[in-house]
Amino acid sequence: MDPMPHILVVDDDPEIRRLLGKYLDGQGFRVSLAGSRAECETRLADSRVDLLVLDVMLPDGSGLDLCRTLRDRMPQLSVILLTALKEDVDRILGLEFGADDYLGKPFNPRELAARIRAVLRRGRSEPQPTADRRYAFAGYVADIETRTVAAPDGRLVDLTGGEFELLLVLLQRPGRILSREALLDLTQGRSADPFDRSIDILVSRLRRKLGDDSAFNILKTIRNKGYQLSVPVERGA
Repeated sequence: MDPMPHILVVDDDPEIRRLLGKYLDGQGFRVSLAGSRAECETRLADSRVDLLVLDVMLPDGSGLDLCRTLRDRMPQLSVILLTALKEDVDRILGLEFGADDYLGKPFNPRELAARIRAVLRRGRSEPQPTADRRYAFAGYVADIETRTVAAPDGRLVDLTGGEFELLLVLLQRPGRILSREALLDLTQGRSADPFDRSIDILVSRLRRKLGDDSAFNILKTIRNKGYQLSVPVERGA
């Protein structure tokens, strides 16, 4: 693997592209730039990209639609959305469409670099420093080394990096009630703002993919406290 992660920044503002390209290059990333959805598609076809920094508003289409399309075509590609601070709907939809994180404009480039590193860490399939490589729960088996989850019928459950990281945090703490703030800190290493719904959205997506979206037998909501993995967990190498 290329030791220098390849970041593709997609924004229609040439000044933002230039500044981010220069800053991220200085932070040890290999950076490519695109000003439109068409340019983004071309860059993705031409080279391997580890993470996409994607503006929601593009001149030739919606960044949200592109995010949803890429999640189906390139499930291993990490995506951080750039949204206007007031556009909460865009943030929520972006997470529902499979984005790994979002950042509201205007933002500090240092925070973007920190978010990029956090998302890349979550997405890597590195062996963990623990003897417990597999977690079995409710008929499912999660494998830390391959970052995969097998359903009771043997099929692989298609989880994003953020969804897998949330599941892993819960599997390592079965029965414990974890607040939204604690889950955000454990999965993304950051604090929540009063309007941050990213954990709620990730839990909703995880429930749907585990077939738990109506019964809540696996992931329980504890009112005014947070979430709890309510099924037994077996650990093994």
